[in-house]
Amino acid sequence: MLIHTLAAAAATAAPQNKFGIAEVLFPDGKPAWIPLSTFAILVFMSVGSFYILFTKWAEQSKVMKQHQSLSGFWRAASLRDGASKLEKNSAWRQIVDDGLSAEDAAGKMDESESHDWMHSSLARSESSINAKLAGGLPFLATVGATSPFIGLFGTVVGIYGALINIGIAGSASIDKVAGPVGEALIMTALGLLVAVPAVLSYNFLQARNKRIAELLTGFSTDVLANLASKGVVKPAVPAAPAAKPAAPAAAPAKK
Repeated sequence: MLIHTLAAAAATAAPQNKFGIAEVLFPDGKPAWIPLSTFAILVFMSVGSFYILFTKWAEQSKVMKQHQSLSGFWRAASLRDGASKLEKNSAWRQIVDDGLSAEDAAGKMDESESHDWMHSSLARSESSINAKLAGGLPFLATVGATSPFIGLFGTVVGIYGALINIGIAGSASIDKVAGPVGEALIMTALGLLVAVPAVLSYNFLQARNKRIAELLTGFSTDVLANLASKGVVKPAVPAAPAAKPAAPAAAPAKK
């Protein structure tokens, strides 16, 4: 009985302080608008970064998968016949269609100007595709560069408020300083947690975009060579796989 009484008295004499992200956002049960706004901005940045990562990764994977079907495209008798074998609204179909449109327009020009016109048209087509694939990457770069500073801003505001409260209370003991300062540092940690995935995602997607840009340039060059040579020049493609022979029919059972 005495032990329980002493423990209750100790708990009453030294109440436990609660620390954590909840105390940063809602000190004393009241909302702190600056930390709340900082936290909301970091959450928005984090959600946006992961959304861009997964959507752009899926878009890039689709373009790379479509590139594997180009061997069947080059086996066609002409570019117009091969274009029908490509998926509609794909990057590769866009280059072929733009090349064919440029060829039709080049027929109305001098021979010295027609090649430059087709080359410029295909270059514009490449640029538009690359610009579309690069969409969202500036957001990742911005998040990676600014989110640590946004978190640091939340930390500075938190430390400033903690120092004001310590000055009002007139006590600077370690238990009065360590808790509020530690809570304020949570915002810096959150800023870093948002920045690191954004930077990694940016570098990952940028590397894949460079690979796709190389494939687009090579395909565009082949299309231009085919148009300029009137269908004579084509890249070497592996032969189509031979059809498997049909299985022999089973012999009828003897009676």
